[in-house]
Amino acid sequence: MAKPIHATEQDFRSQVESSPVPVLVDFWAEWCGPCRMIAPVLEQIGEEQGEKVKILKVNVDEHPGPASEYGVFSIPTLILFKNGQPAERLVGYMPKQALMSRLSKHLS
Repeated sequence: MAKPIHATEQDFRSQVESSPVPVLVDFWAEWCGPCRMIAPVLEQIGEEQGEKVKILKVNVDEHPGPASEYGVFSIPTLILFKNGQPAERLVGYMPKQALMSRLSKHLS
């Protein structure tokens, strides 16, 4: 069971690059309705897949650097990193089942 971790510009790179498991990064903002809708879905995934994936949340208003670096123009944007490199990008809200069908091929 792993709760999502709130990352900052300062620790983003180390959180992604040093992770022994894939890292699902949620680029979001407080004012974003779809971001609030997907948050509980990500918490469920974290609880169920905790040993297989780490979930990071990056508030794009407070920490715009990583979003800019990875070309995030719409939120929510989810990027799955494997071995520090982007492996999958998902934009917008999607239900848990659809999200897991896209992610499961990357989780061992």
